Parts: sequence; C-alpha cells; structure tokens
Amino acid sequence: MPTENAVRPGLENYQLDHAYDEMFAGPGDLHGHYRPLMDHFSSLPREELRRKKQAADLSFLNQGITFTVYGRNEGTERIFPYDLLPRVITAREWDRVEQGLKQRITALNLFLKDIYNEGRILKDGIVPREIVYSCKQFRRHMIGLNVPRNVYIAVVGTDLIRLENGEFVVLEDNLRVPSGVSYMLTNRRVMKRMFPQMFSRYNVRPIEQYTQLLLGTLRSLAPEGRPEPNIVLLSPGVFNSAYYEHAYLARQMGIELVEGRDLTTHDNIVYMRTTSGLRQVDVIYRRVDDDFIDPLSFRPDSMLGVAGLFNAYRAGNVTLANAFGTGVADDKAIYAYVPSIIKYYLGEDQILNNVKTYLMSEKKERDHVLQNLDTMVVKAVGESGGYGMLIGPQSTAAQREEFANKIQADPRNYIAQPTITFSRAPCLINDGFEARHVDLRPYVLYGSDKVSIVPGGLTRVALTKGSLVVNSSQGGGSKDTWVLSE
Repeated sequence: MPTENAVRPGLENYQLDHAYDEMFAGPGDLHGHYRPLMDHFSSLPREELRRKKQAADLSFLNQGITFTVYGRNEGTERIFPYDLLPRVITAREWDRVEQGLKQRITALNLFLKDIYNEGRILKDGIVPREIVYSCKQFRRHMIGLNVPRNVYIAVVGTDLIRLENGEFVVLEDNLRVPSGVSYMLTNRRVMKRMFPQMFSRYNVRPIEQYTQLLLGTLRSLAPEGRPEPNIVLLSPGVFNSAYYEHAYLARQMGIELVEGRDLTTHDNIVYMRTTSGLRQVDVIYRRVDDDFIDPLSFRPDSMLGVAGLFNAYRAGNVTLANAFGTGVADDKAIYAYVPSIIKYYLGEDQILNNVKTYLMSEKKERDHVLQNLDTMVVKAVGESGGYGMLIGPQSTAAQREEFANKIQADPRNYIAQPTITFSRAPCLINDGFEARHVDLRPYVLYGSDKVSIVPGGLTRVALTKGSLVVNSSQGGGSKDTWVLSE
C-alpha cells in the first residue's frame, strides 16, 4: 500500500501489483503529472464528489448517451458508465503514440490498395495469400477498382494498452466503422463543466476540433470537381447501438443524417431525397457494415442500405469513408503481419509494437495454444465488443473445452495471445479511489493530404474489479483522457 495513502483521503484501498500503474511509479511515489490532480481530488469532500458524479450521470442521461447490450432480457439501453477521474498522458508519451499511429495507418492504407490491385505483398510471400483471401471481410468486388484519392481508411480507431513496463502497444485495429468518438468528446465536455479550473492548471491539449477535422477529411476525399461537396452520414437507424453517436457527429459537422431509405441511385449517381426534390450526394460517411449497405451487391435481404450504391461508387461518382473491404486489414489474423506490412511498404521498423499473436491456422502454434489455454486469451478474428472471446485464467474447464473444439473445427477463425496484465488507472469507486484496468482508443483521420489525430482518445475502463474486459457491453465504462502540452 503506498505510503502517500496515509495523507491522501480516499486512497486507503488503493492497491499496487505487477501491472503498470498510471498514477503511482511505486509505493508512495506518485508520477509527477498526477500529483496536482490527486491534490485536488483528495481535498474534495466525499459528498461533493458524489454530487459531481450524480451531475455527470444526469448529464449523460439528459443527452441520451446510452449504449445497447444485445441478448439481454432485462432491457438493453443503459447509461454509459463514466468515471470522474481523468487519465493523464504526458506530451513525451503522446508524441511516440502519435508517430506510431501515423505510421500504422499509412502502411495499412498501402496494404489495402496493394491487395485489391497489384498484390505485390502477396506475390512476395510477406503476407500469405490464403490468409487474405479467406478473410470474411475481403471483397472481391473491390479488385481493380480505383478508390477516390487512393484513400481506403479515412477513419481509424486503434486500441492501445500499456504493458507492465509502461510501453504502449497496439492491441487491435478498427478500420471498418470505428465507434466511440462521441463518448470521447462528451467526456471532455462533462469534465469541463465539472472541473473547469483544472484545465487551466493542467494545460490540457484540446480535442474539440475533432468534428471539424473529420469534416475536412471527408471534404478532401470528394470526387474531382466537387469544391463544395454534399456530405451525409449514413446510419442504420435508431435501433443501432451507436445511433446517438451518428446523430451527434452529423449535428456537430452540420451535415445531414440519413438512413438507406433517404437515398436513391439513378444512372450511377447517389441522390438524397429532400422536401425540394433530389440532391446529389458526393461523400458518404457510412456507419453501416459492408454486408448491409447495398442489397444488389452484398446481402440481398438488407433493409438498411441503398440499392445501386456500389455501382455508383465503382463509377467514381461518390466517395465512401471508409471504403468497402477495409475489414480485411483489421482481421485479427492479419494483425499478426502488421509489423511486416510496415517494413514492406515503408522500410521502417514499427514504432508501436504488437502483442505476441498465435495464428490457429498454423499447426505448431495451434498445438501450443491448445496445451496452454488456461494462460491464453483466444479471440474470434472478426468479432468485437468483447464477444467471441475466452480469457483463459478466468475460464472454467468446460469453457476451455468448448473453445478447443471451436478452434479445431475452424482454425482460421481464431487467434490467441498471452494473457496480458495491462495498465491500471485510478477510478472513483464508491467513496474512494481504486485502480482499474484501462485501454486507450485514439482516433486517426487519413485525408487526401494529411493524417490528423486529436491528442488523447477514448480511455475505456474495466470497472468490474479484477476484470480485463473494458467493453461497455461487458461492464466497462470510460473516462476523459488528458494529454498535456508539455
């Protein structure tokens, strides 16, 4: 127990272990960038902290900031859990993260362009052809297609964790329709309302410019000859778990929020229905998965998409962000090859390392994992949100047997990683401060002329004591992320 607990109210139950702690460098040794924060929070009466927490929860409720839990009978809509204590990242730490993310998105964009065109990386055997072509997200429709501005992935959410030595590493990439950025922006707005004086004391770098950076990125990707492009955000509708985010981003950017039924195609041009007639659409920021976006090209039973949209895209008359088929690059099996992808296209070593990953399609690696399931995390390559996953140390013998059978039945669908004790950050739990595991999802924007990253991202928190699962659908929450200017 840190010796500073004796002089800091609320830290009596704060425990350190072998995980990297965001606040403490060691027993009784606060990281310097956390000291002013804890001085302030420790001095606040418990009643005032409770009042601020209730005010924050009420703010989330009034704004309709909820998430959906699928497959639960007791009700699906819940307020997004929020922790008042921000996570603090130094300028030096952030510089490395930013450089690594820019490197990664640049290489992955080149990878997508290559595999859908010349396929050099496949011919050279750097990435196995069968790994790419067996990916459920690989779209043969995209082969040989000229993507506007050669940008496949305009918006990326990359999940980072800290290892026990404090190093940031990449846990996974989210390149299809990454979500959560509205929570990042709302967390900041709530924190400014709750603790306005702290921002001036800390010199926290702003993130409010994200929506304008996103708008600028989308504009830069418009087809040639569209100086004032008409941009829309395509949502699956009000029953989607991220609908609040769709509405929020459209409102902040000043663009139309549309559903598939609001759009139509004619002569390979996309139009939006308005009260004054049809209006051509130039750029679509889509939050609808490939499978459901065009019933003529993908799933014919989809009611969410726009018939003929892919043909309009192929004709170059409309830009989609992100492009079709980008999911192949966030397949968890492809993830294992990202270091080689960076080296191949950029001639550089990766700045942000990967987590050691075992491919179940490789017999030697599969046998090793099957013999050590109790120490491994097993993931389905195409799942997200904490679903389709086994955490070995927290699993039962029956669960391990079930996953062993799944792996043997469909090896390509699974990867495994060693169980990693990623970093913990201080959280306000009841009336005191306790450590909980956290990750970080920064949001990267790749336009036709530059890469933009707002400083910080969405820090997700495993609020359940001892849990390593940060997803909101699995009991996780979030907190504001402060990147310092110096």
